[in-house]
Amino acid sequence: MTETTLYESLDALLERERSALINGDLASIGDLLAEKEALMERLALEGGSEKQALERLQGKAVRNQALLDSALRGIRTVATRFATLRRIRKTLETYDEHGHKSALPAITENKVERRA
Repeated sequence: MTETTLYESLDALLERERSALINGDLASIGDLLAEKEALMERLALEGGSEKQALERLQGKAVRNQALLDSALRGIRTVATRFATLRRIRKTLETYDEHGHKSALPAITENKVERRA
């Protein structure tokens, strides 16, 4: 594979990665990462010398990293929100007349309804 072909392959891969991140296809990111690492190793071995191409690829890689960071922040936010909702379902937090917080366990009924 020539150096130009490596640049083109890496460029196409970065575009696929961007598309996956924008579409929320996080499952494919792992496969793309392995492919990206292999291409980067080959480029390093062949001594990438086209400065403009490298700068363009670096810009795309930085852009994709920002998208990935945003996706991770979103996932963490959702996980935190779900944890809060679970906690709220299990307890009722109130304040007394002195401003002291107290938690009362929620009463839950587990019923199974059978229908004919």
